[in-house]
Amino acid sequence: MSRTNAAQIGGMDRQTLRDWVHRFNASGPDGLYDNWCSGPPERLSAAQKAELVELVEAGPDRTKDGVVRWRRRDLQRVIEERFGVRYHERHVSRLLHQLGYGHISARPQHPKQDTKVLEAFKKTSPTP
Repeated sequence: MSRTNAAQIGGMDRQTLRDWVHRFNASGPDGLYDNWCSGPPERLSAAQKAELVELVEAGPDRTKDGVVRWRRRDLQRVIEERFGVRYHERHVSRLLHQLGYGHISARPQHPKQDTKVLEAFKKTSPTP
């Protein structure tokens, strides 16, 4: 039987059948399984990820980092400076999600804000 006829019986084109024959001849029946790769290796090691978690948990140092809260852009810069790994800003979100963090946007608070005045305002405001 020709490869063209065998391919028609199998419902494929001749090139696909040829590839399958070569894979079968090289590795036997196991060669016909799909060879899915796991993707590129991780660019940050487990120790570096643990250090990143500590960094995120501690929050930024206002004098050293120049910010009052972490943004993806800021963490992108810090990851590149500390670990020498360049990530896209969107991938920083994916990395943080893998580490168990979600997106939370805190309300800004002035550093010289008086908490006593705030508590007094809350007590006098009518409750709905």
